[in-house]
Amino acid sequence: MAVSIEGQVAAITGGASGIGLASAKALASAGAKVAIVDRDEQGLATACAEIGANAFPVRVDLLDPKSVATMLPQILEKAGKLDILHANAGAYIGGDAATGNPDAWDRMLNLNINAAFRSVHAVLSYMIERKRGDILVTSSVAGVVPVKVEPIYTASKHAVQAFVHTVRRQVAKDGVRVGAIQPGPVVTALLKDWVPERLAAEKAAGGLIEAEEVGEAVLFMLTRPRNVIVRDMVILPALFDV
Repeated sequence: MAVSIEGQVAAITGGASGIGLASAKALASAGAKVAIVDRDEQGLATACAEIGANAFPVRVDLLDPKSVATMLPQILEKAGKLDILHANAGAYIGGDAATGNPDAWDRMLNLNINAAFRSVHAVLSYMIERKRGDILVTSSVAGVVPVKVEPIYTASKHAVQAFVHTVRRQVAKDGVRVGAIQPGPVVTALLKDWVPERLAAEKAAGGLIEAEEVGEAVLFMLTRPRNVIVRDMVILPALFDV
């Protein structure tokens, strides 16, 4: 049975577009007040305008540790509390390891791993002290299945999975739930690095899902009774084959 999240405050990193924006819309429609966390000022303004009164902007550069440290104080100043963190922001790089660009890998790994971990760390003590909270991290099916065409991205999401499940075990006693949403390929800007032939083939074969479908899955995870945790949710296009 679903439990209402009306009146709760949720923060979503990378919330100005893609899965983050879709999740923000889903949570706001369920009555939550949503902090859209992003560094893109115009994107923040547009996202908040789309969602309406249940959304407010929190400008943070997730690649700057000092900026990340301001996230929770900004949210508490504007909303008074924080119940949910969806650490969603991430990047994607595919292609062969032999011909890839390690400098580009570094930025992606920093965002997908270090920034995600820092975002969780920024709110964890607060939630432990309150003895309640929900943390969801956007992982990927690549976090549980080694995807041949994206070795570095796959490695980053395996790291996310390890972090999610070790932290989950540490804080379960404190009333804080930690889980991962693991989408297959989603129609977002992250797919810009796919070679055109692969993208066209996947679209034609029904191998892509929409961000809104992931947002609905996030809402499902967060509306389970407190004695239940959806530890992982893999959501795939029906015809997707890794």
